Amino acid sequence: MNPAGADDFDIAPGATLGDTMRAAPLEPVDVRILAGHALGLSRTQLITRTGQVLSADDAARLAGLVRRRIAGEPVAYIVGEREFYGLALHVSPAVLIPRPDTELLVELAIERLPRGGSLLDMGTGSGAIPVAAAHARPDAAVAALDVSAAALEVARRNARRHGVRVDFLRSDWFAAVGGRRFDVIASNPPYIVAGDAHLSQGDLRFEPVDALTDHGDGLSALRTIVSGAPDHLRPGGWLLLEHGYDQADAVRGLLAARGFGGVRSWRDLAGIERVSGGRLPA
Repeated sequence: MNPAGADDFDIAPGATLGDTMRAAPLEPVDVRILAGHALGLSRTQLITRTGQVLSADDAARLAGLVRRRIAGEPVAYIVGEREFYGLALHVSPAVLIPRPDTELLVELAIERLPRGGSLLDMGTGSGAIPVAAAHARPDAAVAALDVSAAALEVARRNARRHGVRVDFLRSDWFAAVGGRRFDVIASNPPYIVAGDAHLSQGDLRFEPVDALTDHGDGLSALRTIVSGAPDHLRPGGWLLLEHGYDQADAVRGLLAARGFGGVRSWRDLAGIERVSGGRLPA
């Protein structure tokens, strides 16, 4: 059900762009993105054209987008795009919306990729991780997998958009990887505990639930990846895992128990231990 006001918002005939943006009951950044998308204007043009009178078509189009956002739909799904690691990526309800926290995982993976090395991203979704890595490191051989055919189509679209080569594979974790080995394996798997209140709040309500939660204790996908990774890493290779704010201790324990060395966690911009990893003995 839409919140109060979602269906009532409209734009009066003859309204200016500036008045409309100020009147929309949304965060200013959301209004700016939606207005730019509806009218085909850049951020600078939105500032310099505040006195522009909206046509009937423009007003109807912008009002429709604002109503969708008032009802809770994520801005990224409304406009079909989200920036990640400096790249504009296509997104749809088939994939998670890329978040700044995951940029830490990309940075760590790139730092550990040897020249001409290979990277595997597991559970790729929109392809944010492999596309960003391949864009930054064109010397590397980048592969990515997902069990969802719809997600892989989004990921392939993003690879084409940025002119990068990524070997996409439909696979339930390591099932279809065969005997391939990599210098780095990275993953942002489902790690939210089943029943977590956040799953019914905010943008998460609209995102694919199977990409958010393992429908268990939040660690089952992480266990599967840690267990299978040594068979698909080259000697001295790295496994890097994004996880929940309170899971770093558990993930470090899984890595150490599986024989990884140099196990540690890295903090995101909010100071939260967001990524944990370890190195396979040489």
